[in-house]
Amino acid sequence: MRKIIAALQMSLDGRIEGPQGELDWVDAWDDRYGLTDRIDACLLGGGMYPGYEGYWSEVQNDPAGVLAFSGRAPTPNEVEYARFAASTEHIVLSRTLRQATWPHTRIVRDIADIRALKSRPGRDLYAVGGASFVSSLMNADLIDELCLVVSPIVLGPGKPLFGGVSGRHRLRLLEAQAIGDDLLRLSYAVTS
Repeated sequence: MRKIIAALQMSLDGRIEGPQGELDWVDAWDDRYGLTDRIDACLLGGGMYPGYEGYWSEVQNDPAGVLAFSGRAPTPNEVEYARFAASTEHIVLSRTLRQATWPHTRIVRDIADIRALKSRPGRDLYAVGGASFVSSLMNADLIDELCLVVSPIVLGPGKPLFGGVSGRHRLRLLEAQAIGDDLLRLSYAVTS
């Protein structure tokens, strides 16, 4: 059976956004997780999908331009991920979105559809986010691996990564690796 790997960036205090939704502490949105060779589809929640589609479409359309979202030009690794994303299947879990305009994207209405997708043959699935979506997958015992890139910043009040997770979930460390000058990538198997 294929795995679902949730991979997200977070602050040292477990936040994915600052108190006003700030994301300026994230220096790039590339594949710091090393997942692109392992997966054949990306999973997203309906709340995150429109911004995700917009961001990666903008990078693909103008790889040297200043991005509206971040106010900076994309990194070479972000340009590479934009190419990957444009040619990879995306499945969006949403009860409200009616259509997806990005190629290779389809909308599913129920978490049972994600469970069925997981049982089909193929490579692993990348749960991109957001936090509510990842929480719902954890609550349904669908996350097999959790990959976190921890930034050395304390955001204080803000959106917690695991705020919507109910119950206890045990993890087993698979890897801890310093990346770049000050980031830490942690990979865990979700064991229960």
